[in-house]
Amino acid sequence: MSSVPSPALALSLPTPLLGLAPEQLTAWVEAQGQPSYRGKQLHQWIYQQGARSLSEITVFPKAFRQAVAAMPIGRSEIYHRTQAPDGTVKFLLKLADQQIIEAVGIPTDKRLTVCVSSQVGCPMACDFCATGKGGFLRNLAVNEIVDQVLTVQEDFQQRVSNIVFMGMGEPLLNADNVVAAIESINRDIGIGQRSITLSTVGIPGQIRRLANRDLKITLAVSLHASNQALRQQLIPSANHYPLAALLDECRDYVTQTGRRVTFEYILLAGLNDQPVHAEELARLLRGFQSHVNLIPYNPIAEVDYQRPTRQQVETFTQNLRDRHIAVSVRYSRGLEKEAACGQLRASVSAEQ
Repeated sequence: MSSVPSPALALSLPTPLLGLAPEQLTAWVEAQGQPSYRGKQLHQWIYQQGARSLSEITVFPKAFRQAVAAMPIGRSEIYHRTQAPDGTVKFLLKLADQQIIEAVGIPTDKRLTVCVSSQVGCPMACDFCATGKGGFLRNLAVNEIVDQVLTVQEDFQQRVSNIVFMGMGEPLLNADNVVAAIESINRDIGIGQRSITLSTVGIPGQIRRLANRDLKITLAVSLHASNQALRQQLIPSANHYPLAALLDECRDYVTQTGRRVTFEYILLAGLNDQPVHAEELARLLRGFQSHVNLIPYNPIAEVDYQRPTRQQVETFTQNLRDRHIAVSVRYSRGLEKEAACGQLRASVSAEQ
């Protein structure tokens, strides 16, 4: 896998068109000496026709297409595709600089959800996470985020209904590009913000800044522990961001936005799934406008954490319900196909 291009090279590349607002596309075509209505045509061909290069846009004059042929739309290439028996499809996408990211299409009877990455790798280094074990290379650009949604939608030949920023990376370390991508996904692809979930492990000050963005998305906070000591063991960044401070930001978020927070809690057998942990978690969240999403762990080769049994999951769930905590269980899709984020990218890279 090639390295990230140098800053000088990156600055010399034109900004891709994917992710730009309609008025920006119109301004661009006008700057090329074309009439303004070509901006609407360009938008339609990018988002409805799936154009991957300007040379494909046959409603444009041939001379214009030739003149701007080098201008990138900003689509990625499907490098690898694998499908699980339940219909879940995981994609490895090759970016313009040859880096590889993951995106996942998760179908059900009524919806198609895309699990989106926000970075190449992840700097958070959570102990149980395959992506974290692979290190961090760079943030994704707006077009590289939006492209994941279009890729899944085109592959499934079905409209995407929901987006979850739960793929590779920490979204709030790439907040500007992630928010711009959310706005494009909403505006250009037509997916409502209420159908978009952003998952974060928690970055000091960023949840309050997110509240100021006035988005209608769902905030999901990756808690994964019921006390500070355990969280520091699992999530290195917790050393600099105490659990109490994180929850204070979450309360401020609820107050400012009027939207509840979802807390994600990966259940690790024998480590954070005992009755005492359910009691601690319930005390932390008592009186909180929130919902707990329990996620049985997907084992990875790099560490020896284990997935709890279904009975252990049900017992933990009932312990929370008995303490009046809103809770549900998310059983991961595509377990046969390296469902944990980062697993497929690591395994395919090892085979090359």
